Amino acid sequence: MSPTGRDAEDLLRELAPQVLGVLVRRHGAFDACEDAVQEALFAAALQWPADGVPDNPRGWLLTVATRRLVDQVRSDSARRRREEALALATPQSALLAPPADDDAVQQDDSLALLFLCCHPVLSAPSRIALTLRAVGGLTTAQVAAAFLVPEATMAQRISRAKQGIRAAGGDLPPGSGSGTGIGAGSGGGADGERLGEVRHVLYLIFNEGYTASGGEELTAPPLAAEAIRLTRLLLRLVPDDAETAGLLALMLLTDARRGARTGPCGELVPLAEQDRDRWDGELISEGLELISSTLPRGRPGPYQVQAAIAAVHTEAASADATDWPQILALYDLLLRFDANPVVALNRAVAVAMVHGLAAGLDLLAELAADKRLTRHHRLLAVRAHLSELRGDDPAAAAQAYREAASRTASGPERRYLLGRAQRLAGAGPDGR
Repeated sequence: MSPTGRDAEDLLRELAPQVLGVLVRRHGAFDACEDAVQEALFAAALQWPADGVPDNPRGWLLTVATRRLVDQVRSDSARRRREEALALATPQSALLAPPADDDAVQQDDSLALLFLCCHPVLSAPSRIALTLRAVGGLTTAQVAAAFLVPEATMAQRISRAKQGIRAAGGDLPPGSGSGTGIGAGSGGGADGERLGEVRHVLYLIFNEGYTASGGEELTAPPLAAEAIRLTRLLLRLVPDDAETAGLLALMLLTDARRGARTGPCGELVPLAEQDRDRWDGELISEGLELISSTLPRGRPGPYQVQAAIAAVHTEAASADATDWPQILALYDLLLRFDANPVVALNRAVAVAMVHGLAAGLDLLAELAADKRLTRHHRLLAVRAHLSELRGDDPAAAAQAYREAASRTASGPERRYLLGRAQRLAGAGPDGR
């Protein structure tokens, strides 16, 4: 039975890093191998939906990618030495579909590829772009569309990233793979640091998918879904890593709310006003089970703490039933791991809910001195919201909402903030 287009696409994205890992291990030259795999994926995307998935899809992709790689090297006369070396390293049998029990084909280098794409020499945007293309199996056009940039711009970013990997001598280390314990656990050392970098990249991808930094849509669901898929893959490769489990739980519990975050016309609906019946119960159950089984295993990390905060929000039957003292305690713990201003801003909201609006506004006044937050729209939006709740001058709160709206690149956020300002502008002295 022929697969649907979606089935074929999902299979290709699952196999992409596995085939790339085999090619890089066999031939080196990550950049050339990645190009060859992309061409093989394109060929499969055209052929498989019509002809059916081959009996050995991984071997089919590896055969096509290997042929593309050989053709690519042969077409460049300036690389004749490389051609000869590659020809010697590639037996004729490798140009045929490898047998299903071929050790090289069976080895899964997905974890090592994640490490490679999140190489320290690359910038965060380059790591994200390369991870989505090389490990996620997305095309350059798909990555560009997700980040609202021209395809040519994203192509340049990916090209520079691959050049950076090549300059750093980025090849797969000997013996890497899913079964060797690379990055297992959340301890220190080079492997632990690289695993942390991989988690951070996946976290950034998810954040962009859950709340797009710009454009007319609040969310970019394909990015959030890809981040979750890759984090599932990472957890499968390092099953004993509590922080990776915490990151996946955080994503699941957060993404469960996505359907309730917008109204009928795409307008933003804040957490306190969301219809909790529209939250995804399956994602919530999976996320709660994951974080419940992870936290008792040892010392919690920042992703586990964030997942615990999300769990407290999720378990509340209504916004009024939220256990704010527990959330405040968790934010106090989170600040010990990650003393960044956004965490402090979120903690200020929890302080306001526990100790009163005045206490929260006092904290916001202190945070305003942090240059990283001075012009951030969320600081102004939170200040306006707390002032509105306290019944302060509606005109001042409305002005804060308008200023916050002017500083966000997100269309839905801007419209929401301007709507709040307009409502307050028409309010009387008592806020009504």
